[in-house]
Amino acid sequence: MHRLLLLSLLSLGLTGSAFADAYKDEALARVNQLEQKFIGLAKAMPQDTMTWRPMEGVRSVSELYLHIAGADLGLTAAIGTPPPAGFDRKGYEQSTTDKAKIVAELEKGFAHMKKAINALPDGGQENATKIFGRDTTLRGATWTLLEHASEHLGQAIAYARSNKVVPPWTAARQ
Repeated sequence: MHRLLLLSLLSLGLTGSAFADAYKDEALARVNQLEQKFIGLAKAMPQDTMTWRPMEGVRSVSELYLHIAGADLGLTAAIGTPPPAGFDRKGYEQSTTDKAKIVAELEKGFAHMKKAINALPDGGQENATKIFGRDTTLRGATWTLLEHASEHLGQAIAYARSNKVVPPWTAARQ
C-alpha cells in the first residue's frame, strides 16, 4: 500500500515538501472518515448495548470505543505527539459505560490524532520510529495507527449489527 501511494505521488510530480503535504492530507482524510464512522456508530448504539460483549473475555461495546479513543490519545507518541497531560491508559477502557462520555472521548481522541498528523515534520515521513515494538518510519507508524482503527471499525460494525443496529452510512443509502 505504501509503495502504491509513493508511486502515485511521484507520478504526479510530488516530491519533497509537496510529497509530505500530500501524505499528511491523505492520512487526515482517512482519519476524518474513521472519525465520522466511529462517532456515528457510537451515537447509533443504544445506551443499553454499551456493556454487551459477544462472549466472555472479549471487549464490550464501550471498551471497544474507549480502546480506539485511547489508541488515538496514546499511540500517537510513536509519531511524535505525546498523550495529553493526565492521560493514563491503565483502566481507561473500563472507565465508563456512559454513551455520551464515550462519544466525547472518541471526539477527543480523533482531535488528538489530527493534531499529531498535522505536527508531523514536513519531509520527515521517512524518519525512524517504533510502534508496537517494531522499527518503522513516521509514515509507516501513521499507517499502522490508521490500519489499527480500520480493523476495529470492522469489529464495531459487527457489534452494531449483532445488536440490530444498522450503521448510519448504510441506513442513509437505504
